[in-house]
Formats: sequence, structure tokens, C-alpha cells
Amino acid sequence: MLFNSYVFIFGFLPIAVLVYFVLGKFRLIKLAIIWMAIASLFFYAYWKISYLPLLLLSIAGNYLLGKQLDKAKPNSTQAKGILIAGISFNLGLLGYYKYAEFFITSVNQVFQSQFPSPEIVLPLAISFYTFTQIAYLVDAYRGETKDSNYDFPTYTLFVSFFPQLIAGPILRHDELIPQFRQLKNFIFSYQNLAMGVTLFILGLSKKVLIADNLSPWVAQVFAHTEAVTFLEAWVGALSYTLQLYFDFSGYSDMAIGLGWMMNIKLPINFNSPYKALSITDFWRRWHITLSAFLRDYLYIPLGGNRRGEIRRYANLFITMLLGGLWHGAGWTYVLWGGMHGVLLTINHGWRRLGIPLPKIFGWMMTFLAVVASWVLFRATSLYEGLEMLQAMMGMKGIILPNIYEGVLGGLKVFGVQFQEWGGFSYLPPLRGQQSFIVLVGLLLGVVFLPNTQEIMQGFKPRWWMAFGVSSLAVFCLLSLNRVSEFLYFQF
Repeated sequence: MLFNSYVFIFGFLPIAVLVYFVLGKFRLIKLAIIWMAIASLFFYAYWKISYLPLLLLSIAGNYLLGKQLDKAKPNSTQAKGILIAGISFNLGLLGYYKYAEFFITSVNQVFQSQFPSPEIVLPLAISFYTFTQIAYLVDAYRGETKDSNYDFPTYTLFVSFFPQLIAGPILRHDELIPQFRQLKNFIFSYQNLAMGVTLFILGLSKKVLIADNLSPWVAQVFAHTEAVTFLEAWVGALSYTLQLYFDFSGYSDMAIGLGWMMNIKLPINFNSPYKALSITDFWRRWHITLSAFLRDYLYIPLGGNRRGEIRRYANLFITMLLGGLWHGAGWTYVLWGGMHGVLLTINHGWRRLGIPLPKIFGWMMTFLAVVASWVLFRATSLYEGLEMLQAMMGMKGIILPNIYEGVLGGLKVFGVQFQEWGGFSYLPPLRGQQSFIVLVGLLLGVVFLPNTQEIMQGFKPRWWMAFGVSSLAVFCLLSLNRVSEFLYFQF
């Protein structure tokens, strides 16, 4: 089930929330938790019910392993054995369903072998609920869950809570489970509902009104990477950079807004990443909970920065390489992760030199590096990604609109060519300057305007705000006849 669908907005959501608060009103807290857990599992199964048994197996297996860890002495040999078994269980499921086909195909290509490659349908959200539960097991191994004493329905709701189930944020047990023990969170709040609905609509508008309308611009360019010109390649790359921004930040806003409606506070997962002044700053702002997971459960256990600079850089690179692989079973994702590992290494090395950069220069370098990496992220093959990057760097020649020939005509001596707008076959339907105005306007907005979380910090009901949000809601609802998935659903 999609957040941006009529069945969710007018069917599932009001019923789920209404029953939750009715049970809470009568202090039937246990029933309210069971109800929300069942509703969340229904939400998951609505997409494809064949995915549900695997999710239930994962939840039950990790719950039992966690209880065994609670009984064992923290950090003991027994606990370590249980933890290894638990991580192997989780990575085994994830590895088979997400990477088996990719691994066998890669082996066949490298060794010219013909091992049969299974056709496996990737279960929805398996990457997210797997990482959530690995973090839970590690925390249990450290003895951090011993005093929690929660039952199976509560654990099931922790993993499957529908606002965050499909695309995050990646939760830790102490961020959500304690909230299910507070009676006030089961009592209806007009203020939280108003804030939640407002943030949900703002997020929905990002997805429906902006990201979905940029999607055709992106597809047109990436479907013809071998033929696009310098200008078209940059339009496609910037369009995807902004599409992904508004799609993912829209989902993150909607998830937090849905939590607020039920008095549940989910962690912020997105904080204006295109305002970043360095690649390190970017990863503090983009997919914040994934960055925290990779830091706490991979980078630090590898040794972090405790074993010298060379080891630190190696740990950074390995962490980002695996982070790239987490996003998808493909060499483009591996290369994307490796690219960010190299960029982070360079960033940390530069910081050791103690040479400050002007903020505008730092922002520009960071943004251009991120745009280039998104090209690899979006490409369906390494060949396609490299074709795009070559076009963006002018290695296939530079062709500009002839309306700029009077101003930039001197560039002809460097091989720059000029042609009419009609010669650019893969520009957006708006064509020419109008598409540039849209992209520049969106980019200026994400760089200079406050983000939705900052807007909601000063939330006070006002008639003009109600009018503006209601207008956005109407436009969004009228656009739901062309429902599309969120981009992070495929990860």
C-alpha cells in the first residue's frame, strides 16, 4: 500500500488511527498495540501477500534470538555465539533474496560459466527491516535491552510500524518501544493530529507535485545515454538529483507526520542535504538513520579511527562500499558507494591539513560530486553511467542553444557548437529555458529555503496556513490518478 493512494488516505489510515485511539480511550493499551501491529502487517501484505510470511519469519526469529541474548551475560562467549547466529540468519535471508541472482550472474560473466540464475522477486522493505533487527540484536548482545521486558506484539509493532516499515527511518528499539509504554501516546491529541496532517500533506506535495513531474525528464535522458548532448545530460542529472531529493524527503516527512498523528515521534531522516558544505556534512543530512547505523554497527566495530589514519580511511571506504551494496544488487551501487568512500577519505584528509575553504567553494564541490554520484546511482549499468558522465564533462562535445551564440560565440575556438532548441531531442517537454528556470528555481529552494522540519518547529494554526495546506492537499488528491512508487522502495 502506498502513502500516495486513495485507499491509504481515505481507507486504511482513518480506520487504523480511529480504532487505535478508541482502544486507548478505554485504557486497552495491549489491544491497541495488537491492533496497530495487525494493521501494519495488513498494510505490508496489501502490496503482495506472499511477502508477509518472510517478514513474520524474520520478526519471530529475531524476537526469540533477542530473548536468548537477554538471558545471556552481555558480551559473553554464549552471547557472541547467539549474536553470530542472529546476524547470519538476517544476512542469509537478505543475501538470498537480494543478492543471489546478482552474485551468480556476476560469476557467470567473469568466468564465462553457466550456473543457473534464480529469478527471485525482491521482498518489499527487506533491507530496512533487516537492518532494524540487526541493530536490535547487537543492542541485546551489549545488554541494552535487558530491562525492556516487552512482549511479542510490541516487538512486532516495533519492526512493522507502518509509517517507517517500507523506506525507513531505520529505528532502534529505544527510539520506539518506550513510546508504546506511555499512556499519553494512546490519548487523542488535536495538536499532534494537526501537525501530523500538515507535515503529511507537505511531504505528499513534494512527492506528487514535484518528484513525480520530474520523473519523465529523468527517464527521457537516461533511456538515451549514448546519444544525449552535454546540455541534455546535465538536465537529466540535475532532474534526477532533485527528483530523488523531493521523493525521499517527501516520504520522510510523510512518515514523521503519520507518527505524529498517533503521538509517536520518529527520528528525523532527512535534513537539507543539498545545503551541505562537505561530503561529511552531506552524510550527516542524507538518510541520517542509515548513516548512524553504518557508523555504529559497521564503521566503529571495524575499528573506526582508533587504529591510525590508514586504517581509518580503509574503514571508511569499506563502510561506504557496503552501504552502496545495501542500496541495491548491482555494480553501479557498489561503484556509487566506493565513490563516496573515496570522497569521505579525501574530505577527512583535507581536514587534517587545516586549510579552510570558502563556503561557496565547499558547497559547489560537494554538490557537483553528489550530482555525479547520483548519475551512477540512477544508471542501469556501468556503461550507461559512464556514457552520461562523459557527456556531462564535454568529452562528447559541447553543443549549446544558438540563442547564446552572440554572448558565447567566442567559445567556438574551443570546439563549442551551437544549434536551435529543436535539435535537442531529449530535453523535457517544457524545452529550453523554461526547464532550466524550473530546475534552477527548485535548486535555489532546497538550498536557501527552510526545510519542512524547520517550518514545523514554529507551527501555529493560522487561517492562511490552513488555506495553503488545504490547497496543496486538493492539488495532490487530484494528481493521485497516476500513483507512483517511492524511489527508495526498490532498496
